[in-house]
Amino acid sequence: MAVNGVRQLVQGQRPNWNGLLLSPANARKLADQLAQMRGAAMKVGQLMSMDSGTMLPPEFAQILARLRSEAEPMPPSQLKKVLTQYWGPQWLQQFASFDVRPIAAASIGQVHRAKTKDGRELALKIQYPGIRKSIDSDVDNIAMLIKMSGLLPKGLDIASLLDQAKQQLHDEAQYQREGQYLQHFGRLLADNNHFQVPVLYGDLTTPDILAMSYVSGHPIEALASAPQAERDRVVGLLIQLLLFELFDFQLMQTDPNFANYKYNPETKQVVLLDFGATRALCPTLVKQFRRLLGSGLENDKDAILDSMHEIGYCDDTILPHHQTALLNLFDLILSPFRHDAAFDFSDGMFAAQVRDAAMALGKDGDFWHIPPVETLFLHRKFGGIYLLANKLGARVNVRQLVTPYGE
Repeated sequence: MAVNGVRQLVQGQRPNWNGLLLSPANARKLADQLAQMRGAAMKVGQLMSMDSGTMLPPEFAQILARLRSEAEPMPPSQLKKVLTQYWGPQWLQQFASFDVRPIAAASIGQVHRAKTKDGRELALKIQYPGIRKSIDSDVDNIAMLIKMSGLLPKGLDIASLLDQAKQQLHDEAQYQREGQYLQHFGRLLADNNHFQVPVLYGDLTTPDILAMSYVSGHPIEALASAPQAERDRVVGLLIQLLLFELFDFQLMQTDPNFANYKYNPETKQVVLLDFGATRALCPTLVKQFRRLLGSGLENDKDAILDSMHEIGYCDDTILPHHQTALLNLFDLILSPFRHDAAFDFSDGMFAAQVRDAAMALGKDGDFWHIPPVETLFLHRKFGGIYLLANKLGARVNVRQLVTPYGE
């Protein structure tokens, strides 16, 4: 079922999901199975759930959306074993309260609320046992299924992609590493009143437990019912944050999962959660993206093409008509940056044009080019912010935000 759907996607066709899934009941069954899987396998489901509705039918997208913030939680006995391993057998004595029911469960861990006897309100992210040991085998198993399905053209080497996928998951499973980035982003945004970052509690943080302050807020998707002006403001802030990360910090949290954001209606702040997927960016790549942005603002197609070659979207092996198609696709994607007016992210025509241009390339079996792996993580963030802006129906003058960064 899933293999047939992916095969159609790779061939540039819109999958007949109704025929493949047969019924919403089958979709629920698949989502339930994914929810019981942890690590790499579940992350595939999470990525699928971020579809904007252009590929998946509504009933399937809604069911998969659960995977953005839910998974099968570990039983209390297993939870107690993890806590005892790191905090000792008397760990409960330091807490005034500890809720054994998770407030969120995701691909590699679950989150619990607690309050220490010294008055700290905590959110504790606790990793499922055995995650780090299973990452390599999970990725290898998924890769084997893909190869056996015949989806990949002969001679296409995805070894570097698999290595990066493994490394990314290993990084996300290092909670002390995430804690360091949590603190770092807190410092970077300390003077920015639009964002709130939880406080790290290092005395309770271990390789498998991340202890931070509990920050209240609503799911970011709940803004869909907010006034237009507030939706526009929040999406503008998230685009501005993306630009900060790319060009100023040169450090990006690359997982745009909607569950990684909350909105506090009282303070009007965006709460930033989960820094496990944070990546330091290569300064050379940042400069190349700055030149690409500047070329797009000036509508200089020759310069856009030069930047595409610099970054690695094109090389000498790409046929001329493929290069032209790629240039047209990039020109289309950059077009909202050239208009000094609010861009309507709910505009279905723009999304359809981008999709159709990308699928036109996908239909050509001779076009197989993988850009540098580091760019794929950036694409993930760019695409996720676009999907959120689309979901909220935001209207933002993107040109005003990006102009200071164009060379």
